Amino acid sequence: MKKIFTVALVALGLAFSTNTHAQGVKLGYISVDNMVGLMPETAKIDSLMEKYQTDSLNPQYAYIVGEYQRKDSMYRDSLHTPAAVRKQIGEELPTLIYQIQNWQSIVQQASEAKQNELLKPIYTKVYDAIKAVAKEKGYTHVFNKEAFLVAPEGDDIILQVAAKLKVNVPQAQKAPATKPAGN
Repeated sequence: MKKIFTVALVALGLAFSTNTHAQGVKLGYISVDNMVGLMPETAKIDSLMEKYQTDSLNPQYAYIVGEYQRKDSMYRDSLHTPAAVRKQIGEELPTLIYQIQNWQSIVQQASEAKQNELLKPIYTKVYDAIKAVAKEKGYTHVFNKEAFLVAPEGDDIILQVAAKLKVNVPQAQKAPATKPAGN
């Protein structure tokens, strides 16, 4: 009898403490990528990426193709090219061929790295604003909307973060939402 009473008392205490603890939790949600997309600085990144492609990647490709053609012709000209030079060129050609054949993936990796470099300060600015809004409004947890398939009720804080960053939000996104996407 004493054990049953003790177990019931502990269960009641746990239920009471969980309820009290849950009352202090305030949840918020935001689509971080959406917020970054609304930032005015993000629009400039597309033109910077085009400039990077034109000024850096295209000339690099032209250089690699030119080097391949030059070295390939030297390698094939066995009458005028010394054996030691042919041997060295023969070792360099596979690298150039690999770069030419895999240029698309090389460009994609370089472009992603450049884009991440350009977006990093914008993401930092958005995260700082999210933290400030969470602190000001008393949110104990703020989640990225895309991270959950099922989640508890919470507030969409994109409007408060946009106001903090002095960013205009399109009318379609101003509709109140209380759950993350997918719910």
